[in-house]
Amino acid sequence: MTIGNELFQQLERELADWSADGLYRPRRVVEPLPGGRCRIEGRELIDFSRNDYLGLSHHPRVVQAARSVLGDPPPSDFARQTVDPTAALAKCLGATASAQVSGRTPAMAELEAAIAEFEGTEDALVFPSGFAANVGTISALAGRDDLLLCDRLNHASLIDGARLSGATLRVYRHDRLDRLERALRNASGYRRRFVVTDTVFSMDGRVAPLRDLCDLADRFEATLIVDEAHATGVFGPHGRGIVEELGLEDRIAVRVGTLSKAVAALGGFVAGSRTLIEYLRQFARPYVYSTALPPCVCAAARAALEVIRTEPQLRQRLRRGSAETASALRSAGVPVADDVRGPIVPILLRDNELACRLGEALFNHGLFVPAIRPPTVPRGTARLRISLSAAHRQQDLQRLRRTLIALLSRETGPEPSDDG
Repeated sequence: MTIGNELFQQLERELADWSADGLYRPRRVVEPLPGGRCRIEGRELIDFSRNDYLGLSHHPRVVQAARSVLGDPPPSDFARQTVDPTAALAKCLGATASAQVSGRTPAMAELEAAIAEFEGTEDALVFPSGFAANVGTISALAGRDDLLLCDRLNHASLIDGARLSGATLRVYRHDRLDRLERALRNASGYRRRFVVTDTVFSMDGRVAPLRDLCDLADRFEATLIVDEAHATGVFGPHGRGIVEELGLEDRIAVRVGTLSKAVAALGGFVAGSRTLIEYLRQFARPYVYSTALPPCVCAAARAALEVIRTEPQLRQRLRRGSAETASALRSAGVPVADDVRGPIVPILLRDNELACRLGEALFNHGLFVPAIRPPTVPRGTARLRISLSAAHRQQDLQRLRRTLIALLSRETGPEPSDDG
């Protein structure tokens, strides 16, 4: 019998069932292009799938920062040269070890200092991904004698971190804070109590009731952990996120963020007190046991933070386009929730097949809007997730609205009108 044959047969059956339920996700090769566009199978589309909220993945200052670390490009006759190829190609490519083992590169140290300055905190710690930052932070701070209260719409990394911690995990709904209050009131016998939330929910575009959560955490002596992944660069007078927008910097001790969305690079971070950061540096396993970020990525992320600070017009353009798009779609009868804010605009369709069909129809019209299905979202809540960018032009947004409204009208009835 072939080794693993029975296992692979089981896997094939499970994949077939997954596909039959309309949940299979094919792999595509997608080439990102400037201007909020991409190329798929030789075809250029307007890209509404990515979290490049400010368009910084192609910003000249960000790209040049990465290139400055990699060194000059090789000469045109590079292939025929006999010199050491690494001398022509790069000053430094990868970190090649954990920062805990071999130390931080200068680029990583500069990035952590830049994040702390940007966030207005004493210190910051950079992880290899936002997922690792959430898992590492929660599993380091909480243990089997603790209680973790997580919003039901939290990112999978927050939930997985809670499970790995061994703490008691309870799930709450941010639209039913009376239940969260009851859970906190009855939380006796625990060493520590944590409330964990995204500030902007990634598949819904909604903003967590952060001020109310702060009040509850203060009242019941719990620690609030927030993930600003989809808020950094987008919200706040200086782009620091919802915490800054609501003036809650002094009330939230643990702030997690990502460098892979508005910052357009790679990695995650935690910002806070020196004590918090030093503790995580010693005990957050994804930090201790992962190779550090490449210097070129650190340099690009640092440059992106500077662009966020010095070019607020990008954030303003994004917020304006997001508000206009959500409002116009609502006015035309498209199912966009009233409390959606920012660049994530979900079109709730509930049916997996309908979501995939509309996504494919939009693709055929030159618009890349992915269908989101379980398990990314709860069953019965399939949707299209529109992700807007400051790189999108006004005519791109108008084209999206007109096309989506027309396609939906064919599915549901008479065509509504578009106000723009």
